[in-house]
Amino acid sequence: MKSISIFGTSSDAGKSTLTFVIGRLLQERGFNVGVFKAQNVSNNSHVCDDGSEIAIAQYFQAEVLGIPTSYHLNPILLKSGHGNSASLIVKGHVVEDKEVREYYHDLDTLKPAVDECFEYLSERYECLICEGAGSPVELNLMDKDLSNIYIAEKYNTKIILVADIEKGGVFASIWGVYNLLPESLRANVIGVIVNKFRGDRTLFDEGVRIIEERFGIPVLGVLPYLPLNLGFEDSQSLKNFVQNKPHPAKKIGIINYPTMSNYNDFEPLIADETIFVEFITSNVSLENFDLIILPGSKRVIEDLKWLKKTGLFDALQKREKEILGICGGYQMMFESILDDACVETTKPSRESGLGFIDDVIVFQKEKVLNKGKYTLFGKTLNGFEIHHGVSAKYPLVYEKGHIKGTFVHGFFDDEVFENYKKTTIDTFIATMRDEIDMKRILKYVI
Repeated sequence: MKSISIFGTSSDAGKSTLTFVIGRLLQERGFNVGVFKAQNVSNNSHVCDDGSEIAIAQYFQAEVLGIPTSYHLNPILLKSGHGNSASLIVKGHVVEDKEVREYYHDLDTLKPAVDECFEYLSERYECLICEGAGSPVELNLMDKDLSNIYIAEKYNTKIILVADIEKGGVFASIWGVYNLLPESLRANVIGVIVNKFRGDRTLFDEGVRIIEERFGIPVLGVLPYLPLNLGFEDSQSLKNFVQNKPHPAKKIGIINYPTMSNYNDFEPLIADETIFVEFITSNVSLENFDLIILPGSKRVIEDLKWLKKTGLFDALQKREKEILGICGGYQMMFESILDDACVETTKPSRESGLGFIDDVIVFQKEKVLNKGKYTLFGKTLNGFEIHHGVSAKYPLVYEKGHIKGTFVHGFFDDEVFENYKKTTIDTFIATMRDEIDMKRILKYVI
């Protein structure tokens, strides 16, 4: 059985969701299916069953399909670094910070890790659904592309294009991507899925005819716009979240600093009909919120400086109502942050924190990666830790007065949310099931 590459004709076309949707539809037909993304660029990550770290999108896809999680699903992960650098995570563990130019120059050294992981999964699954990255035909970067062209060429995957009709220019994007692909890969394109269609589906019947007859590309489905509000992969996905809560009982503000990470912590809040969630990007009044959350951060010191620059730092210090810090946000609550190991800075440095907690955060080179059961604030939960900063006095959690903080992600998850998540995903997939031409897909992959 052939594996499948999901190529977007643009960024945020819906590759991540189509990966688990098609995976589930293949599972329903009795096939053993895995997911894979050679390289991801995301500050949103999760700790796997094997104690490694991968992008949240691949973790979420595996969770939907009910398969084990490990670094094999996402062997290369890049996170924001200082300046023009990125934190390079290979096979689930931090290797180093690299300048972008240096990363591309050394790309061939990463291919063995990609090959090893793809082949490991290929031995365990009949079909891998391989999510691409961005557009597969950025001509100046095609020779540096691990997630799209490299995988499709080396492993002869069948290709499904995904086009976002909401962005406009859907015909140009389909035609352009298809015709800019290498000729050998065009032969492996089995069709296109038009995603995020609003309104009467029959209004696009002429569009389907044009794509199939004039472009010669089969249309495998025209999918309706359906907000999921789960599995947020990046800030672009976060901006698309939908809330319709006219009479919320509680209003929560989340500080959206420049390198905020692990947005998925707040999916249970967004899903709760009694809570209105607002992401704060400027120095607005904090007194209108029942709770302020300092979320995770990929660049804790940098985001702490941003708080000071915007005036939110002073506003937080003056606030007398509840504040909760999670991971990076928790670290900002301490007296200061010490980075002698140059984890986030180019030279040893110390940055004063909010001063709520009587200890110093010390950055260490080796990242803490833990996953398991935790008891926090009287609640037992399944969570995970993923951080460089450590506290000697409060290694996991702190609570005093209106201040609470923890290193643990997943604090808001509970049985109610898990049931909501399952129902939402099942409903989402059921809607797409009726619109995707699986017979045509199976014709090409079996």
